Amino acid sequence: MNFIGADSSFEDSEIVLFGAPYDSTTSFRPGTRFGPSAMRNESFGIETYSPYQDRDLETDAKVCDEGDLELPFGAPDRALDMIETKAGEILSAGKIPFLLGGEHLVTLGAVRAAARRYPNLCIIHFDAHADLREDYLGVKLSHACVMRRCHDILGDGRIWQFGIRSGTKDEFSFMREGHVTTEPFSVNTLPSLELPKGTPVYLTVDLDVLDPAEFPGTGTQEAGGLRFAELLSALTDILKRFNVVALDNVELSPSLDASGRSTALACKLLREELLSVARR
Repeated sequence: MNFIGADSSFEDSEIVLFGAPYDSTTSFRPGTRFGPSAMRNESFGIETYSPYQDRDLETDAKVCDEGDLELPFGAPDRALDMIETKAGEILSAGKIPFLLGGEHLVTLGAVRAAARRYPNLCIIHFDAHADLREDYLGVKLSHACVMRRCHDILGDGRIWQFGIRSGTKDEFSFMREGHVTTEPFSVNTLPSLELPKGTPVYLTVDLDVLDPAEFPGTGTQEAGGLRFAELLSALTDILKRFNVVALDNVELSPSLDASGRSTALACKLLREELLSVARR
């Protein structure tokens, strides 16, 4: 089953969805492996038409849904290699990969592919958590360390974080030392973010950046998050102003929200992102 409106062939598409149902390094409550399939199944509860943008997935976007990768649980190195290969194939075909997680570690595979193709890649990151630990319980490949591993690839001054409201003292010290640029708690400084024209950007959205009152279906909830309207406005602004070459949405854990509202929100947000990417 495809995400609603994502019915183009690979050859005809501009954007290619693919899922990474992986949560083997989850540090608290697992279940994000079921996120991609839940979004596809529940997407038929929303319309293809966006009243926010007056655009429709059926007529205004060419999206191919390639389904989920079959990833080996308990083998993060191999899983990341498979994600990197898939994202690289999409980029090499001149298309935009849109990764659906899965835990946040899956981002690293797609970032590796994007950085190989675009050596001056930057990252814009939405999250409740800094994800800047050097290691978690002695392990460097963890969803708690994914932005630190991305920093290992990109270096200083090329990662911007928004909505962060949780992390260790060492992580916040790493931010203050200028290795990454972080706006805690909000997205208020986003309008002032400027990059040289054409700079390739990877956009990663950990859905737990949302307040758990709106989005309880995630493994590590953090009070004080963004509202849907705030996040939607921020993402559409980024997709309008910047050269986003690859992106992802991660950390939906549908089994942790029996009401289904978290999955419904994730579907609606994904529709708006797809239309915003296609609009360019």
